[in-house]
Amino acid sequence: MRPEVRHVFHPPSHTFSYVVWDSATRRAAIIDPVLDYDPASGRSGTETVQQLVDIVEAEGLTVDWLLETHAHADHMMAIPFLKARFDARVAIGEGIARVQQRFVRLFNLGSDFPSDGRQFDHLFADGEHFAVGDIPAQVIHTPGHTSDHVSYVIGDALFVGDTLFLPDAGTARCDFPAGSATDLYRSIHRLFEALPDSQRVFVLHDYGTEARGPANETTIGAEREGNIHVGAGTREADFVALREARDATLPMPTLILSAVQVNIRAGEFPPAEGNGLRYLKIPLDEFRAHWRP
Repeated sequence: MRPEVRHVFHPPSHTFSYVVWDSATRRAAIIDPVLDYDPASGRSGTETVQQLVDIVEAEGLTVDWLLETHAHADHMMAIPFLKARFDARVAIGEGIARVQQRFVRLFNLGSDFPSDGRQFDHLFADGEHFAVGDIPAQVIHTPGHTSDHVSYVIGDALFVGDTLFLPDAGTARCDFPAGSATDLYRSIHRLFEALPDSQRVFVLHDYGTEARGPANETTIGAEREGNIHVGAGTREADFVALREARDATLPMPTLILSAVQVNIRAGEFPPAEGNGLRYLKIPLDEFRAHWRP
């Protein structure tokens, strides 16, 4: 079955968010919505996520699911904005609980911070089935970029998050806490083995190249044959060596310290302090210890 798919692009983080729906029932899901955030001023905004709302309203859709592929390090979730507008369930992979537990000490969240994923309405298990309208959907645990990462198969569409980039861009970094190039290789090959060449693939990030601007759609067949990091029969050991060498040269994402402490709360900002203001914490001279555990 073929869902309708529309995207919104967030240039600062090179992120694609999606509205996906069943054209027969008009039931929909929104995947990986982005909150605008300026780290220099500490100001947040909703211009980008409002574009997703505009699509929903223009198409006359009912949103049942707000889906996240993982706890992003490069943008903040816009879940609270959407939750206030739609009677939809917020869902992520069950591995989010381990991510929360990993960051409790770093951000000094306290013993009363819930680190069992309860901030989300539903925690998906690997292989779990659900539906978008009458279109069957399934969750596939695809760790590697992060340990909690999942991909969503909705009909003939695969929302792969940061598991794969477009074929000419390769794959995402694996040096986040509990990330693993070995796991990423095996996750990608799990998708290659489970899905047909014709399966549409929608990526979360694309940075463009000298030859083209940002793009977001490919196929499993194109990835299997032409992905520059993992396609055309690339061996696991070669991929791991390439990925780890490349990751060693990459700087930390600009928003990682801000984004993680918001995203493990399902996009909510930390609670207000005694003066009524909310703050994001920056742990000084410490994060590198958590960067490559």
